[in-house]
Amino acid sequence: MTRSDRNDATTRPRFLGEKLTLEEFSRLAGQVGGYPYVKIVLDCDESVLHFIDSADGTLHVRYIACEILGMSIDELARELDAFNDRVYRDPDRRFYLGTLARHTRRATESAESAPSAGIAPSAESAEIAQGAESVESVENGDETDTFLSLETVDVDTMSQDMLRFFYHRVREHIDPSLRLVLKPAGHRQEGYLAGIPETEIPRVLSHELYSAASFVPLNPGTAHGRLRVFRSEEEYRADPEPLEWHDIVVMPRVPEDIPRVSGIIHTEHTTPLSHINVMAAGWRIPNAVGIEAFDRIDRAGLAGRWVRYRVEAGGAELLLEAAAPGGGHEDGRPIPPADRITVDRPDLAPTPVTPLSELRAGDHVRFGTKAANLGELTHLLQHGSPRWLGFYQVPRPPRDNLLRYLARQLGLPEDADEAELNAAAQLLVKEYAQVPRGIVLPFSLQQRFLDSSAELRDAVDRLDERLDHRLDDRPDSGLREQTPGTEELCLDVQRLIRSTPLPEPIRTEIDRAIDRHLYGAPVQVVRSSSNAEDLPGFSAAGLYESVAHVSGTDAVLDAVREVWASLFSPRAVLLRRQAGIPLDDCRMGVIVQEQVGATVGGVLVTCNPLSPQDFRNVYLNISPRSVTEVVTGQGAPLQYLCNTMEGGSRTVSLGTAAADLDAPTKELVRRLALISRLLQSHFAPDETYGAPVDIEWAIEGDRVDLLQLRPFHTAG
Repeated sequence: MTRSDRNDATTRPRFLGEKLTLEEFSRLAGQVGGYPYVKIVLDCDESVLHFIDSADGTLHVRYIACEILGMSIDELARELDAFNDRVYRDPDRRFYLGTLARHTRRATESAESAPSAGIAPSAESAEIAQGAESVESVENGDETDTFLSLETVDVDTMSQDMLRFFYHRVREHIDPSLRLVLKPAGHRQEGYLAGIPETEIPRVLSHELYSAASFVPLNPGTAHGRLRVFRSEEEYRADPEPLEWHDIVVMPRVPEDIPRVSGIIHTEHTTPLSHINVMAAGWRIPNAVGIEAFDRIDRAGLAGRWVRYRVEAGGAELLLEAAAPGGGHEDGRPIPPADRITVDRPDLAPTPVTPLSELRAGDHVRFGTKAANLGELTHLLQHGSPRWLGFYQVPRPPRDNLLRYLARQLGLPEDADEAELNAAAQLLVKEYAQVPRGIVLPFSLQQRFLDSSAELRDAVDRLDERLDHRLDDRPDSGLREQTPGTEELCLDVQRLIRSTPLPEPIRTEIDRAIDRHLYGAPVQVVRSSSNAEDLPGFSAAGLYESVAHVSGTDAVLDAVREVWASLFSPRAVLLRRQAGIPLDDCRMGVIVQEQVGATVGGVLVTCNPLSPQDFRNVYLNISPRSVTEVVTGQGAPLQYLCNTMEGGSRTVSLGTAAADLDAPTKELVRRLALISRLLQSHFAPDETYGAPVDIEWAIEGDRVDLLQLRPFHTAG
């Protein structure tokens, strides 16, 4: 069969008894992330099954409307939402929509024993509905097991009986020698399948397939640099040659304290929301997981050589090729990029220690962005926002807006007016979310402390003068090869901050604020809040210190000095200098906050970081132990996608967890995802409401504590 014959073959009805072979599957298959899939439509009225030529990514809905019903594209666009309801939500529907994906793995391999993976791209355009993911490919070598998975889109509301019916009808049209399993599209379908014996319907869960992905594109981009390969963190620490800005580093898991580089390749799975990966997105550098990278680099002899490195969103593999060394100065050194990050000048006017509840977003120039955002959050929970609906009000052609979808999520009629939607949104946020009590030490208090010691002030001035002296001579070396004396000066300032006693007036002011606003809180967490973080091109994720589990005034004051000292760490100074941020423009506020208990904690971003066109889903990393485990990359978290348009959720990866979350916690996570979308609307910098936010959170009981909110700067 030639490609020109495909359309006739795919639109011809498949009657009972006609079987899809693996050879024909391959001829019809499209590719997503390098993996093959074929879309199918079961027409119950005609009792036929259509296998769609999927090479051009034709949408299910478009195929039904144009190829089966004879509608025009304009007709479909005019009634798109109603059409989607008929094919995805109507219990008496004519059409059943699904995707077959081919998977190949070693017959002896257990998907559960493989490391956790990131998010794979969708086979279906997010503009109509999220499609099926095809996510696994294992190199040949051992005996392999090839099978097909059947799944619906995640917004499909098929009942248990409908799923059973669909699976068996598709099974009748598949070559009996091919194994067919059902892949539930979300937690709802997982629950349905739990009531059906596996002997009747064999199944595979999303996280069981994602766990074997050999390539995950974390951050798209291109780089031209020198490939530095380290088989372990110990090997990296022992190497006498520092990483430089033009290096592309390859390690099992790249540590979060590396200097700025030009590209990153992890050879073990990691989450997009670890500090180092968020930092890489801020640096706008290519970043990917390549499980087989060491072998590929060894075979090509690329270690230590200059290469071109490219990561493509939705790509199937690492793209690495040898290249000539980069041009640069007359002495041959490469020229670093000319990035310059602008920060708002800190306001050092005398300001008292202030409770979070009295701060608003505009206070970032006096208290830092983290504190100001938490203050704004506290205000929202009490007073609401006129911008709650913003994300859902934006037209997404052919839809005028998404308000009917928000109404469904809030339990309102689809024709609810904006006043009703606003009231329901405010009730949801206020009922389920809270910000722990806290106080904030302003920039002016840090300045008072620095000015209280002549020795400390002189040390800061010496560091500032050294940096000013070479400000236009950008460093092109790593942390261990800075301007002579810079690292020593940084460490000297840090030592003095930690050892200099707080003047009694400052100590008393902090102590009284704790007594007044944190009474009854035996344990606090002391968090950093600088003006030199959460900026486009400079996220500073993990750069500054926060100290948890602090009890007693003396311990709090020691933690405050530790946070202040982190502003002057050699790595922080180096990275800010590379970004063109003067030391004198940087200040550190400190949040002293009630530490809350948590049975589950995590981080979310109000986007799908590996699928920029996906406007439906919020992506969450979840740990049954601590938020810290998520952001430091120490452990592999659970990974979820929650749909904030049609509803529903799915587990992308279990990580190192022994089991998934229980049903009540899953429901609370779904509510959190919807709340986060409302918060995105409020914090949006413009009227497109499209800028995602990054939220750290913790759950205990039936409440969600919001611990931090900041912009999530993607690579685009």
